[in-house]
Amino acid sequence: MNRDQIEGASRHVKGRAQTTLGGLTGDAGRQVRGAVNQVAGGAQYVYGRARDRAEDLAEDGRHLAHAASERADHLIDDGRRYAREARRRGETYGRQAVRYADTNRSSTLLGIAALAFAAGWLTRRGR
Repeated sequence: MNRDQIEGASRHVKGRAQTTLGGLTGDAGRQVRGAVNQVAGGAQYVYGRARDRAEDLAEDGRHLAHAASERADHLIDDGRRYAREARRRGETYGRQAVRYADTNRSSTLLGIAALAFAAGWLTRRGR
């Protein structure tokens, strides 16, 4: 509860008391001032509630933004971890391929020649 809600509620109660007292004494001016205070107090109370709700929504928005930021940070960290793992695997497979090429030179040479022939055949102009 904020200051506007408290002041609005007290002004509303004060207005009701003025209206009642004006009715009992027959003072029309006091009744009108009481009615004005009731309406003004009610409006101030409603304004205070709306302001309080807006502050709550702003706080919720800050919490959601913070949670989204943390989630994004986790996703970035996960992506970096996956990239490091992919790099490590690529290096491992590359070393294995070089080792295979060193130990099986004739097979590697025939494979490269076959790939070169296939690439040349696929890129030649049709006659």
